[in-house]
Amino acid sequence: MPNRAETRVRKEFEQFIGFEEIGGQCSIKIEVVNGQWSWLRGEITGPADTPYEGGNFVLDIKVPNTFPFNPPKVRFLTRVWHPNVSSETGAFSERLLNDSWGVATSLRAFLLSLQVWLSAAEPDYIEDREVGLQFKEHQDVFQLTAKHWTNAYAGGSHTVPGCDAKIQDLRELNTSIDEHCARLILSKENWDLEKAADSMFG
Repeated sequence: MPNRAETRVRKEFEQFIGFEEIGGQCSIKIEVVNGQWSWLRGEITGPADTPYEGGNFVLDIKVPNTFPFNPPKVRFLTRVWHPNVSSETGAFSERLLNDSWGVATSLRAFLLSLQVWLSAAEPDYIEDREVGLQFKEHQDVFQLTAKHWTNAYAGGSHTVPGCDAKIQDLRELNTSIDEHCARLILSKENWDLEKAADSMFG
């Protein structure tokens, strides 16, 4: 017999028929994974006029048995540079989800909220210390880095001169690191190649 959480999810899927909406340049989508109503796969596009514009972000969504009294847990499968998301694991801030959640919140509204948070990060709910520090103290570098990650991982159309060259330079200093590792080190060091090299060998 389906539990309360599964019943709620099934009902929402019946209402929204596959949960796919397209409006302007932004869209949301959600589907069931392997027939398990507690395991969902979501997709959101990056909002216009943000560093995430043009990107498509895939989400791993786990619905707890206590849903809708507690929010789903979300992990970005598409790498993203955002202060509310771990740059290492893709986990989205559970504190932010818990504090903003309401029993009446639908999965559709939930996805739309994630899309809004892409365009307006919550600095009081930092999930990644280095990203959060950059967001607060070096906004220009943050914008550049987020655009570069969107282009590299989410199919964005941003062109960020110099980033790829620095990644190549760092990899030449240490041929054992891959492109993502080099990108992550440089991102955390505000694209300062000397500091990134020190961090890599330190």
